Amino acid sequence: MDAKQILAQFESSGVETCFHDRHIEPQIYKDLNGSNWRLKDYEARGGYQALRKILGKDGGEGMTQDQVISTVKDSGLRGRGGAGFPTGLKWSFMPRQFPGQKYLVCNSDEGEPGTCKDRDILMFNPHIVIEGMAIAAYAMGISVGYNYIHGEIFQAYDRFEEALEEARAAGYLGDSIMGSSYNFQLHAAHGFGAYICGEETALLESLEGKKGQPRFKPPFPASFGLYGKPTTINNTETFGAVPWIIRNGGPAYLACGKPNNGGTKIYSVSGDVERPGNYEIPMGTPFAKLLELAGGVRKGRQLKAVIPGGSSSPVLPANIIMECTMDYDSIAKAGSMLGSGAVIVMDDSRCMVESLQRLSYFYMHESCGQCTPCREGTGWLSRMVDRVATGDGKATDMDLLNNVSESIMGRTICALGDAAAMPVRAMLKHFRHEFEYHVEHKTCPVSAPQ
Repeated sequence: MDAKQILAQFESSGVETCFHDRHIEPQIYKDLNGSNWRLKDYEARGGYQALRKILGKDGGEGMTQDQVISTVKDSGLRGRGGAGFPTGLKWSFMPRQFPGQKYLVCNSDEGEPGTCKDRDILMFNPHIVIEGMAIAAYAMGISVGYNYIHGEIFQAYDRFEEALEEARAAGYLGDSIMGSSYNFQLHAAHGFGAYICGEETALLESLEGKKGQPRFKPPFPASFGLYGKPTTINNTETFGAVPWIIRNGGPAYLACGKPNNGGTKIYSVSGDVERPGNYEIPMGTPFAKLLELAGGVRKGRQLKAVIPGGSSSPVLPANIIMECTMDYDSIAKAGSMLGSGAVIVMDDSRCMVESLQRLSYFYMHESCGQCTPCREGTGWLSRMVDRVATGDGKATDMDLLNNVSESIMGRTICALGDAAAMPVRAMLKHFRHEFEYHVEHKTCPVSAPQ
C-alpha cells in the first residue's frame, strides 16, 4: 500500500459529515451533494451575484466600500474561527488610504480537535469562499489575497486550486474583474500541519516562509501584517457567509440568528452521538435541538458533558449545556466558549481524567516552545494528569494542576497557553470528584464502555 492509498482511508466523502437533510435553513451547505462544486453549479445557485452587485454589473448602481462594510456590520456577522470578533468592525480597521500593498488572508488552517467544517466548505463549495474574499478585498481596497490551507488536507488544497483556475478563466479574479477597474489576485498556500499556525500571526510567519511562531501584539496585523503590510485575516466560514449577506442584506442575515449573533453557524458534532457530522443551524438554536439533530446520545446512554467549541474551550456538564443556546453570548455566560463550533459530546461511559489526559498531551505536543510558561507548563500539566490517570497521583495534585494552569494563563504571546490551561481548570471545577477518586482508589470510577 503506497502513501496515497493509506491517506485515502482517512478522507471524508462528505456523506459522513454534511450531506444530510438535517440542517436548519442552511446558507453555505445549501443544495450541496458532493459533485456540484464547480463554477457552473455555483452560478446556478446564485453564485457571484453578490460580486456583480457590488461592482454594478447586475444592472444596479453598485456599492461603495463603505456600503459593503456597513452591510456586514448590520448583519451581526462574527468571526467563525473562534474569537467571534465582529467582522464588519475588523474590516473597518484596515487603512483604506494606505498607499502601498495590502493583503487579505483566509485562515483555513483547521487544526482544532473536533473541527471539520472548513475542509468541507473548501471541498464542496470552494467558490463561495473565493467570492467572499473578492467582496472583502473590494471593501478594503486590497488587491492580493492568500488562502492558507491546513497542511494535512491535501484534497481540499487541490480542489481550491482548481476552483481558483475556474474563477480566473471566468473573469471573477485577476485584473479588471468583469470589466471594472477592480483588480484582485488570489492564491492558495499549503501549510505544514502545525496546530499553532492556526493562530493568525503564526500563520503570517509561516506564509512568509519562516518558522510558524506567534508574533507579539501590538502591532496588530491591520497595521503590520504579511510582509510588514496592513493585513486582514478571517476564517473560511466567515468569508463563506459574506455573499449571502450582500445578496440579501445585513438585517435579513441578522434575522436568521439572534441579536449580536447573526446568521447561521456550522457545528461539527462528534463524540458519543448517533449521527456525528456538520450541522448548519441558525445562531441561538437550543443545544437540545442540535443534539436531537445528531440523533441524541449514542446507545441510549446519558449525557455527561460537552466541550462546546473545540478542545480548547472549557467543558460544561450536561445540566448546564442543556440550558444553553448555540451562540457566543449564551455559551460565554455558561462559562465556556463557542470557539470554532466543534461540539464534542461525552456520555456517562467517559472518564474525565482520561479525556483530559488526551487533551493535555495534544497541547504539550503542539506548543511551539517560544514562551517558557507554555513550553514548560504544558509539559507539567500533561505529566501530572498522566500521573493521576495511571494511579500514581497525590492528593495535592489537583491544587497543583490549578496552580500551574493559573501560572500559564495570560503569560504567553498567543492563546495556546490559555487553550491548554482552560480545559484543565474546567475539568477540575466540574469533575473534581473523579480526579480525587483516581488518587484515592488508584482506579477509574467510570466503568469502561461495553
